[in-house]
Amino acid sequence: MNTQPSVSNSTCAEQMLMAERELSAFISAVTELFGPEQAKLSADDWLEESELRDSPPRPTSRYWRAVTIAASARLANRVTIALPQRTLVASTDATVSPIPSSNCFAPTFLM
Repeated sequence: MNTQPSVSNSTCAEQMLMAERELSAFISAVTELFGPEQAKLSADDWLEESELRDSPPRPTSRYWRAVTIAASARLANRVTIALPQRTLVASTDATVSPIPSSNCFAPTFLM
């Protein structure tokens, strides 16, 4: 009986490990920055994005990073929409401080 794993099983295991690492890092960052609720939603987004993409024969770390970027864009849209709208208040003070004169740029002549 052959006890060595086949090349395809090894490749599949490597791909799963890459995907797990990418997802884990993404969820850890989202949890730290935005909390567990956003992390759960972002995990769902990540899994959905991974299903939506046309998978190459052998997904690479670049492929998984693209999935993370797409899920990050969804997160950004979600948290941007949730932010309260802020209005900028224009200052009515139109005074400008003068720039102090200096000899920093005066030409120096050596004799």
